[in-house]
Amino acid sequence: MTSLVLRRLPYNLTAQAGLSLVGEHLSRNAQVNTIFDAAYPCSGIKTSDLIRSYVGLLCQSKSDFDAIENFREDSPFARMLHIQQVPSAPTLRQRLDEIADLDAVSRVDAANVRFLQRSKAKFSALPSGHIPCDLDVFTMDNSGTKKQHVGRTYAGFDGYAPVAAYLGYEGWCVALELRAGVQHSAKETDYTLQRLLPRLAMLLHERVLFRFDSGFDSAKIVTEMADWQQPCDWIVKWNPRKFDKDACLESKNADSATEWVSSRKGKRQTTWIESTPDAHSPRRVMRLTERTIDKKGQQLLVPDLELDGWWTTLDWAAQDVIQSYCDHGTHEQFHSEIKTDMDLERLPSGKFNTNDVVMALAMLAYNVLRHMGQGALLDTDAPIRHVAKRRRIKTVIQELILLAGRITEHARKTCLGLGKSCAAYTVFVRYWQTVVQV
Repeated sequence: MTSLVLRRLPYNLTAQAGLSLVGEHLSRNAQVNTIFDAAYPCSGIKTSDLIRSYVGLLCQSKSDFDAIENFREDSPFARMLHIQQVPSAPTLRQRLDEIADLDAVSRVDAANVRFLQRSKAKFSALPSGHIPCDLDVFTMDNSGTKKQHVGRTYAGFDGYAPVAAYLGYEGWCVALELRAGVQHSAKETDYTLQRLLPRLAMLLHERVLFRFDSGFDSAKIVTEMADWQQPCDWIVKWNPRKFDKDACLESKNADSATEWVSSRKGKRQTTWIESTPDAHSPRRVMRLTERTIDKKGQQLLVPDLELDGWWTTLDWAAQDVIQSYCDHGTHEQFHSEIKTDMDLERLPSGKFNTNDVVMALAMLAYNVLRHMGQGALLDTDAPIRHVAKRRRIKTVIQELILLAGRITEHARKTCLGLGKSCAAYTVFVRYWQTVVQV
């Protein structure tokens, strides 16, 4: 068997042909030039070039500023992302530090909303017609660092505890705000909602269903939703705090109307709905679970009681409310995609404000990748994958971003060539045409 012959080609190739789609989205839909260059004028590298460069890194699962050095002499990278001049790593870091102190996060939020609007992102609704909006806090491990506001999180390590909001079954990210590691979930979430609700009003005409866990069981948060001018409902997990579960069990056993359901030997459940005097959350769905035998068959000396509750404005049956809240758990996958698929577990800067901008840019990159996955990788002629209603960000990067290509210029035209055996060629071209026709 003969060995391969290595040769340096006289022309440039790119291993990230999918960045051409990202560049088109940033120009046509997010309109980063319009939003950033007028707000942050400078005599050197344009601010929009900084934004494009870093989003281009994030779309390859690269979050470190130093990663940009590998693309400074890569003309296809600049061409595909419509960058006039690729910044160096120190320039990228310093300029992001500067705009971070000038309310850059709000500019990125505006670009994100504009992208979702102009790209005609589809928000799938529940059978009831509601668009679900799931808001939750997750943790990012930054232990062993001296970054600003790194603290002990509820997960038991030092890091950050950002809050994120996702829309629809697809998980479009409409809020991604960095928080100190020690900050409680409910603290300042009413202010987060004050920023989030206007975005939802710009994106949706349907009724919104907010779904929050017990960390957000707060009167301030409920008041913000109730005062919103748009029609909405919510399911907020009840925090029992010091509620007496034993007394509740005695009350239910004494009530002849109580209906118990047994899913296995030694386990029974009952659900009911309570009316509350709270005008904002008039109903509370309750579920009491009693276990006398654990799931391994061990007899318990003392019954194990579990009491759950959900504040809601919905007039649904108790099981429907509980099932809808269970679907809220899907957002854990979206957290994982941001932290793992986009390599953002450990943030690149030591400054909190800069890392906040990084998270906002990650939200924009995440939505661009999500749009590419929903628009190109669910077709029957897409690269072979298992059947799904939503593709992970990692899959989008593998199948669409990391494609080999060659850029050539002739007769005042620039051509991106994909390989003859490229499995994604058909869907890539079809999706490209939908983007450039917007």
